[in-house]
Amino acid sequence: MLNPKKLEEIAKQISDAVPPSMKTMAEGAEAKVKQVLQSQISRLDFVSREEFDIQSQVLMRTREKLEALEIRLAKLEKLET
Repeated sequence: MLNPKKLEEIAKQISDAVPPSMKTMAEGAEAKVKQVLQSQISRLDFVSREEFDIQSQVLMRTREKLEALEIRLAKLEKLET
């Protein structure tokens, strides 16, 4: 089993061996990828969980009112006949 300190030392040596221009390019690419992902996610039509829960409650109340109106209508139609 390798010593964790030895692994860190090897990783640092590899990192130090990478030319500065390559490090900058990699950091720039990572930043660009994050920017593109954030842009694409913001274009999607997402709603928060809170908004979803609120709209679910509104829908449930609307269904209850519709059912009550359907029952009332059925009773009124029976009275007509």
